[in-house]
Amino acid sequence: MEWLTAPFEATFVQRALWGGILVSAICALAGTWVVLRGMAFLGDAMSHGLLPGVALAALLGGNPMVGALLSAAVMTAGVTALGRTPKLSQDTGIGLLFVGMLSLGVIIVSRSQSFAVDLTGFLFGDVLAVSEQDLALLGTALVLALTVSVLGHRAFLALAFDPRKARTLGLRPRLAHAVLLGLLALAIVASFHIVGTLLVLGLLIAPPAAALPWARGVRGVMVLAALLGAAATFFGLLLSWHLRTAAGATVSALAVTLFFLSHLASGIRRRNRPAGIRPPATD
Repeated sequence: MEWLTAPFEATFVQRALWGGILVSAICALAGTWVVLRGMAFLGDAMSHGLLPGVALAALLGGNPMVGALLSAAVMTAGVTALGRTPKLSQDTGIGLLFVGMLSLGVIIVSRSQSFAVDLTGFLFGDVLAVSEQDLALLGTALVLALTVSVLGHRAFLALAFDPRKARTLGLRPRLAHAVLLGLLALAIVASFHIVGTLLVLGLLIAPPAAALPWARGVRGVMVLAALLGAAATFFGLLLSWHLRTAAGATVSALAVTLFFLSHLASGIRRRNRPAGIRPPATD
């Protein structure tokens, strides 16, 4: 038992655990819709699109979180605007924004001669450096994400499965899409300090994708995804402590491993299911 509990006797590891749990819950709320709507490329583009704001904030001595929020707002507005251009596919617009924001970030970074450490933290995160202030911000972000998810659930659901029906029902799909992008941006901004932008998709996509074959309904996917993300955080920190590996990368890798194990077990279950029995439908 000492092997299991010893790492969490350290205060900074306890804060890292709570930070990872909060991030897992936020990512479960946003990541479920990312998985259902096939928006993984958008999530990747938005995570890398934070670089200009973070780089500029660090260069000016400001708060990187504020810079990340500004970049996320620019990305959200840009994706929303380009999505309304009839002759331009959404993937093309997202790709152009992705390259443009990343290039701008590299240009800003190149203006500093001592940015290597900060850039490493941006790319790979520093979960063991989570502070009490970070936990308070993550708690606030979780409350906001939960509020948006509850209020927008009906519109998000219609948008995910039948956008035309959403328009017929008067649910304003364009507004719902913009709000959903804001929820995604919130999750990415909250997560990048923990696991970094290169690894954020691990917690954003892997737990909801792992939960999908086992949960009944969208809410069930969210709850199970949050639990799987929390488990990945706990065991990732545990393995990182004993194996002396990078904590954020270990957490993200374990989340992806849970996805593959989940779908392997789901495939075995389908093969062993008696003929004529169908899985329950999602709501």
